[in-house]
Amino acid sequence: MAIDSDSPQHSVARHWAVVPAAGVGSRMGTLCPKQYLELNGGSVIEHTLRRLADHPAIAGVVVAIAEQDEYWPKLELNLSKPLWVAAGGAQRCDSVLSALHVLSPHAAEHDWVLVHDAARPCLRAADLSRLIDELSDDAVGGLLALPVSDTVKRADHSGRVAQTVDRRGLWRALTPQMFRLAALREALAGALARGEDITDEAAAMESAGHRPKLVAGHSDNIKITHPEDLALAALYLRRKENSS
Repeated sequence: MAIDSDSPQHSVARHWAVVPAAGVGSRMGTLCPKQYLELNGGSVIEHTLRRLADHPAIAGVVVAIAEQDEYWPKLELNLSKPLWVAAGGAQRCDSVLSALHVLSPHAAEHDWVLVHDAARPCLRAADLSRLIDELSDDAVGGLLALPVSDTVKRADHSGRVAQTVDRRGLWRALTPQMFRLAALREALAGALARGEDITDEAAAMESAGHRPKLVAGHSDNIKITHPEDLALAALYLRRKENSS
């Protein structure tokens, strides 16, 4: 009997993307959430979703949207892969866990989930491929990251330098962060049950006793957080378009 490649019981692990997009991005100082700001002819989130969906290894995408989001229904997305919408939560981990529940009927427990920030529209396809390749046989999973190159200072309560931190071994966490569906769901649920402050998926996996692998990415995989980041992202995208 032929194996249905769309069945959740398919033995070869597939790769799915999850995009938490329920935040308001208050640090941007704009009226609309940062993921809907205009960027090179589209919104930030449109660029992000297309970069994920256009990669041949990605089987489908789940995006977590806030309940009262008035911008999402106005988008005219035409992605090359299936797209599902989950209810966003109060925190990132709530949104990701909600997305995993939506994904579960379509995926196997051992499938890989790649969680990527909605406000990172400049992800390189090569970085995505490297992450998938390096983690394909890994027992835990991991994340794109960058070694810290700047001198790092720790501040005291008055804003003065309390300590210069040794940057050796320090990395900046990026996304995507890639883990098995069942393991990530369990780690997030456990962290929420314990009331832990979890800022990314790797932290949830660490709290569950795992040691995610760091995979080197590129510095142009920026997260749009401040107004000046939008112009920088536009520049990076134009460079990618001109080089392709």
